[in-house]
Amino acid sequence: MSWPHAHPIFTPEEYLTLERPSEIRHEYLDGTVYAMAGESPEHSLICFNLGGIMHAQLKGKPCRGFSPNMKVRTDQSGLFAYPDLMIVCGEPLYHDEHRDVVINPTVIFEVLSHSTAAYDRGEKSLRYRTNIDSLKNFVLIAQDKPHVEHYARQLDGSWAQTEIDGLDGSLELESIDCQLSLSELYSGISFPESAAS
Repeated sequence: MSWPHAHPIFTPEEYLTLERPSEIRHEYLDGTVYAMAGESPEHSLICFNLGGIMHAQLKGKPCRGFSPNMKVRTDQSGLFAYPDLMIVCGEPLYHDEHRDVVINPTVIFEVLSHSTAAYDRGEKSLRYRTNIDSLKNFVLIAQDKPHVEHYARQLDGSWAQTEIDGLDGSLELESIDCQLSLSELYSGISFPESAAS
């Protein structure tokens, strides 16, 4: 079975039936399916660094990380996406018996790409923060400069946003008791001098 060339509206079940055997990853938003673009070397390296940092700090804690091949669902019919990294604390809950769509992430990380930055900051960010009750932290990571945007859920359910700039910065993720050093996150990446400070 293959994806049709036209752009019809899919149900979540139709999307998952076509997506599971597909060699190309697609995200789903309100019935429309979008093929995911390839990633730059910087994007790939940041994801690799991020996974290593989180893996080391999560040892012995009741949390685990999931790679960008695992989907997340925001609600029954709205968004199925592939975060660059998500952390689940406690037992992962899944959309169905296939166990390839997580519905209870604690932290989601997205590395911004030029082609999807507006969507990641806008609609996707909104869906994550308003439709995933378990989510405590949402982190957007720039790839063209050392810059991180962090959304943290407050006790009253609202979200506080902070931004961290420069390689000497770090981010505290209290929900998983981890710290993200920007110098480690961007290790191996060269920035213009004006972007690195």
